[in-house]
Amino acid sequence: MPAYSDQASTAYLLAQYKNVRQATLDLCRPLSPEDLMVQSCPEASPSKWHLAHTSWFFETFVLAEFDRHYQPFHPDFRWLFNSYYNSLGEMPEKKLRASFSRPPLDAILAYREHVDVAIAGLLAQPVADEAARRIVLGLSHEQQHQELIATDIKHALFTNPLHPAYLAQTDGQNSADVIAPPLEWMDFAGGLVEIGITPNPADVRTEAFAFDNETPRHRIYLQPFRLATRLVTCAEYLAFIEQNGYGRPELWLSEGWAVMRAESWQAPLYWHRDDATESGWRIYTLHGFIPLEELSETPVCHISLFEADAFARWAGQRLPTEFEWEHAAAASSLNNKSNNFLENGKLHPMPATPAEGLQQIFGDAWEWTASPYTGYPGYKPLPGALGEYNGKFMSSQMVLRGGSCVTPATHIRATYRNFFTPATRWQFSGLRLAQDSKPTV
Repeated sequence: MPAYSDQASTAYLLAQYKNVRQATLDLCRPLSPEDLMVQSCPEASPSKWHLAHTSWFFETFVLAEFDRHYQPFHPDFRWLFNSYYNSLGEMPEKKLRASFSRPPLDAILAYREHVDVAIAGLLAQPVADEAARRIVLGLSHEQQHQELIATDIKHALFTNPLHPAYLAQTDGQNSADVIAPPLEWMDFAGGLVEIGITPNPADVRTEAFAFDNETPRHRIYLQPFRLATRLVTCAEYLAFIEQNGYGRPELWLSEGWAVMRAESWQAPLYWHRDDATESGWRIYTLHGFIPLEELSETPVCHISLFEADAFARWAGQRLPTEFEWEHAAAASSLNNKSNNFLENGKLHPMPATPAEGLQQIFGDAWEWTASPYTGYPGYKPLPGALGEYNGKFMSSQMVLRGGSCVTPATHIRATYRNFFTPATRWQFSGLRLAQDSKPTV
């Protein structure tokens, strides 16, 4: 198809651009200027920085290369809001981002508007396919940062001694009366299957987008396996805690045992002991603290790969590989009404509902897999600085799949690969159990 050589195509792309950019501002609307400055852990960044960096991305990779009339908003912004693109020059240390009291918020918002006006001007006429691809990449990049804003501000507000809520809970958000269906198993025959995607270079629509780490499509062999039909719940994880799951070294990977003891983990991140509650625990959410008994049927989240793996061993099961997960998810619907994404406004995983097949495969909580993050056979990163987007992180990371309750709905797909170090807990990360099954005769 002709990419963006006609007015209808560029108008469609501009509409999508405006929607994504507005969604970022909407996500920040409940936050005060002081909230926007907080950086509470090494993995996180201030929301104000996210607002600036996402604009920097469009300025650096689109406007600076495809708009010969573009004038940069400020010469220092090119290095100040660079994240990790070493080929573009130096950048401040990540841990210093909370010290950027200047430029002030109004300057950052003016920067966003400056970039938005320039992108609108660029799309007022036909654009090169590569420019359109960069804009589509920038939209997916911004959606990633929308999820980061949600996870980062949750940690920031949790570390505040007042533990304020990001948003007050509304009617219909309480899941205390919902009972998750029994954990059942779904069998998969395995065999020779195809994994990943090979994009059509001529199709640069947002609907056809995939990151380079999802490519190329290739074949692998899977042994027969089974997946649990839903995610592990808080109630099930509480049983692991109560049966001394954090005190049994035989359940833990060696590095996980060392990290868990060094960090004094006794429960998932955001679980807080409270003898005044029936369960003895409260869980901090973006709606503030909620007693565990009101969330017991929701998927457990904010656990590391080490905790997910230890729970699976305790349960006599294992974690799925990312290839098992993708093969199983490929036939699942992203349009299921039970999918819980950022747009739903729940901002926390919700209980599974009785349904046929796999439940919660998309949304609710990212699912740790047993697979290290590496390139697929034949993988080639994007040329130039954009090649630093994914490829250079293929070391000491593990893959997560499926998205979460703060993932934008249009951002996720069966081939999408998220990745974090195995000790990471500040993301909405949970687990689904897997097991081997016997070949059918």
